[in-house]
This record gives sequence, structure tokens and C-alpha cells, in this order.
Amino acid sequence: MKIISLTFNFHGKMIKRNKLNQILDDLDFYPAVAIVGPRQVGKTTLAKSFAEYLQKPILYLDLESDRDVAKLTDAESYLESHEDKCVVIDEIQLMPQLFPLLRSLIDRNRSTARFVLLGSASPNLLRNSTESLAGRIAYHELTPFSITEVYELATMKEHWFKGGFPIAFLSKDIARGQKWLENLAYTFVEKDLRGMGYEVSSQTLTRFIRLLTHIHGNVLNISDLGRSMDVSQPTIKFYLELLQGGYWIELLQPYFANVSKRLVKAPKIYIRDSGLLHTLARVGNYELLLSNTLLGASWEGYVIEEIKRTVGNQWEYYYYRTHNGAECDLIAITQKGEKVCIEIKYSNAPKVSKGFYQSVEDIQPNHQYVIIPDGEKYPMGEGLWVCGLKAFLLNEIKQLL
Repeated sequence: MKIISLTFNFHGKMIKRNKLNQILDDLDFYPAVAIVGPRQVGKTTLAKSFAEYLQKPILYLDLESDRDVAKLTDAESYLESHEDKCVVIDEIQLMPQLFPLLRSLIDRNRSTARFVLLGSASPNLLRNSTESLAGRIAYHELTPFSITEVYELATMKEHWFKGGFPIAFLSKDIARGQKWLENLAYTFVEKDLRGMGYEVSSQTLTRFIRLLTHIHGNVLNISDLGRSMDVSQPTIKFYLELLQGGYWIELLQPYFANVSKRLVKAPKIYIRDSGLLHTLARVGNYELLLSNTLLGASWEGYVIEEIKRTVGNQWEYYYYRTHNGAECDLIAITQKGEKVCIEIKYSNAPKVSKGFYQSVEDIQPNHQYVIIPDGEKYPMGEGLWVCGLKAFLLNEIKQLL
């Protein structure tokens, strides 16, 4: 498949999406490709751009459109009549009953790029989707913009504060962008979850999401959350499952390097998009963030998410903490099986704690970094390098892949 360009037009801006090349490669091999991620990250815009690359016409169906839903009254006949096209089905989570039919259609004609499915929920949240299309579909998560995709349009500080949701990021009015993010959260609770059959109190879940801003970057304690919300632990786990399935939060699991150590075994929790975090925490501008107690945790979560947006699932991600004080903010396991220990500091003159050196001794990593806001790479002790985030994302990661 010949790729003409890796950029596409989003609201008048030419944006390079890191995922585009991988998605096109899979369209050249699989009968179906799913692009999942939160609402309003550009899934539809990206899918419509495929017409430039594919050797077949594109048919677009939006399951939030009554007209398009009506076309699927006899879905089997309708989709069979368009088997020469790449059929893009948007908001697939609203009609999960289509998955068994798609499997049947694919098995009758296993040509590539037959279907592109767009969804605002993870495969785990979409009941039966993974099982129905196993071996026939490739899944890709499209995240909000990474700084590596938009560094020519904004500074890293602007991106960190606004987050990567395109409309909020491109908005010149911060208050308007934050209002849009609040409405996005409301839409997820009121529309997306209900559309998938989850009956959840919007007031309770919204309160829960705001509560998570206070523990962002901390070790998750489900018992404490249950007491704060006056609900049971199973209910808290259910809320977390919904938010993780909607790509709102990340649970960073602990790394077990040495069974002889007394390790912290609960995950750390992060609100994935920094702009959403700041909006929910009512931090109205960048200057207020600098004096907010959330600052360090926000920067830590931002760095972790940016690494994940750049590398994706090619790496495994963990944190490390023992009861004796050894701690590492992020451990990445590369495709080559190499271990990368990363300490995250919001300071351009960082001081590394004794706990980090203890974690390095326990883990014996292949690479060690301290990631700071700005600056090029320089050494800090034996095997330890200090590196600005943008330099790490644009340069160092290439050496680690």
C-alpha cells in the first residue's frame, strides 16, 4: 500500500497522527480494523481520510444518525450489497449485536479493509466484541493529541495544561475549552454509558470522577474511595472499570522485581488527559497550576501518558515501590525485553532520591532516565541520564525501540 502523506486536515490544521501508518498497514492485512478511544479525538476524521489511501470507495455509517440506523434494519442484506466498499461504522458500541453478523460476512468474503469500526469504548467494555471477531480484526487506540503530533502548533506547557483533546487544545479561549471538556465528561456519563446499557447515576459518577482528581498519581485504595463515596467496594470497582473502559483513567500496575521485598501491590491511578484533569480539578490557567498542590502529580501523569501515546502497546508499563522506601515512577519493558527505569521530576535541576537508586539496585535496568520539563540529554551519575520530555519522546525513544 503506497502512503502519500501522513498528515490530514483537522479543523484547518494539518496534523500528523502517529497511528496512521500502523492502521493502514493493518487495513492491508485484516478484513476489519477497529479504532477505539474517547469521544472527539479525531477517529471519524481519520477514518474518512482513508479514501486517499485505499483502492476501494468508503461508505460511512453513523450509528447516532437515525437515517443510517434505518439502513441497517436488514443489516445483512445492506452490508452484503456494499461488499466492494470499505464500510466505516461509527459509534459501534451502540449496536454490539452487529459483531456476530460482521464475523459471518467476513468469513464469506475475507478480503482486506472490509470494515473500519469506530468506538468510544474499549473492547472489554463492548460485550462480546472481542470474541466475535477474534482473528479477523486489529484494534488500535486513538488517543488525544500527543505533543509529538502537535509540537509545531504549541509549546509543551500549553499542551500539558490544555491536554490533547483536539477541540480543547485548538481553542484559543481556555475557559471555553474547559467548558467543552466538562460537557464531554457529561456526555460520557449520560449518553455513552446509557447507550451501552449501563444504568449509572450521572450525579454519583460525576462526583466520583472529580474525587479522583484528589488521588491522581497515588496508589489506589478502594476501601478509602468506598468510604468517601458511601458505596461498596464492588461498586467502586465497577466505576473504575467503566472509566478505564472509556479511556478516562489509567491504572498503572506495580512491578514485581524481587519476591523477597515487601512490595506495594495496588495500582496507581491517573486521569489520562492532563487537560481533563485540570478541568475537573478546577485549575483555570497555567499560572494557577504552578501554585497548585496537584502540580507534581499532574506532571508525572502527563509524562507517563505522553510516553504511552508515543510508543503505545509496544512496551509494558509499571511502577515500583517497596515498603522500605525504594520507588520508581515508571518502569517500561521494551519489545527487546530491556528494562527502562524512569524518574519524573518537575524541575530542570533535579535531585534524585535515595529511593530511586534503591529501585535501580533491585530492578537492574538496562537504561535509566530522569525526565524533566526542558533540556537536552546529559549524564547524572553512572548510567543515569537526565533528559527533557520532548527530547526523550523525539530522540531517545527511537534508540530504545
